[in-house]
Parts: sequence; structure tokens; C-alpha cells
Amino acid sequence: MSDNGLLDGKKILIVDDEPDVLDVLEEMLDMCKVVKASSFDEAKKYLESDDFDMAILDIMGVDGYKLLNIAKRKKITAVMLTANALSPDNLVKSIKEGADSYLPKEEMSKITTFLIDILKSQDEGESTWEPWNKRLSSSYFSKKWGGDWKDQDREFFLCLYLNARNQLIHKEVISIGSLSASIVHPREVFQAAVHHAAAS
Repeated sequence: MSDNGLLDGKKILIVDDEPDVLDVLEEMLDMCKVVKASSFDEAKKYLESDDFDMAILDIMGVDGYKLLNIAKRKKITAVMLTANALSPDNLVKSIKEGADSYLPKEEMSKITTFLIDILKSQDEGESTWEPWNKRLSSSYFSKKWGGDWKDQDREFFLCLYLNARNQLIHKEVISIGSLSASIVHPREVFQAAVHHAAAS
């Protein structure tokens, strides 16, 4: 199967309060089974009553982070999509709360590339943020936020949990600290490990 075929037949929920964004994404993802929602309540109902391979969630206008929590409980791959909430703090929050990617609406035309990157990373047991970082972080965000935006960021302690076959089963930001330190208690690391039945 070619990389382009990875999206064929995937069931994707797209949530945004702008009808034109929903229509454009549906058109670009015509190889997928797309379900659209324009409000938090509508999206919540879909997430809780149906199964999806992926969810593309706007941050502003539809309580995107609350929907992200529901998606992660159901082990649905989640991509945060934003225009007005484009900031380093929201990027860190998206990572911390378990999103698989964070995409500015200005880059929406590349949605299939980003989704394929996520699926390939998952198949290979690697972080979904690695290809994102190579494609977008150093160029796009440096232009938006200045070349030193990463230096202004805080340290965070990210745990990757593996099963007995050394496959990635869960990732979680345990602690967000200051510019130079992140305080972590072993209990927080092992609590998630036990919850997800991780081998390492």
C-alpha cells in the first residue's frame, strides 16, 4: 500500500464552528468517511456514540480541549486545528493533554500529509510529533513567533509507555516546569504506567 492509501476508508470526525472550514476539509479528505460537527454538543454526541479513527478538533468556539479529553478516553487519534488560538501556550497544552498533532488553519491545505505522517508514526511505534516537528516547527512557528520561541518555552517531562513488544501504547506529559527545570514525582510516572499496563 502506498502512503496515500493509508487514509483510505478512515472514519474521521471534523469539528469546527466555521462551515467553510468543514466543507474544505471534507473535500480534501474525500478518500475518508467524514462526519462533520459544528458545535461542542454535536461533536460530543458523535464521539460518545460512535467509533472514529481520527478527530480533527478546532480549539476555539467548540471547546476543543474538552473534546480532546473525550477523544483520548476513547483512544481516538486527535489533531488540534486552530487560527485564533495559535500560540506557544496552546501548543504546549495540546501536547500535554495528549493531542497527536497541532495544525494552524493556514496550513490546512497539507492536512492529508500531516494525517499520513501520524498514521505512519503510529504504525512504526514512534512519536507522532517527530514528523510534525520536521515539517512545520522550525520554519512556520519561527516566522510566527520569532526565532527564539523555543527558548522561551518551558521544560516538560514526557513519558513514552511501551508494551512487551516495545511498541508505543501511550504518551503523556507528566510535568511542565520552568525554563530550566521540571519537577516530577515517581508516583506520577508509575501511575500512568500501571493504568495503561505498560511493560516499560
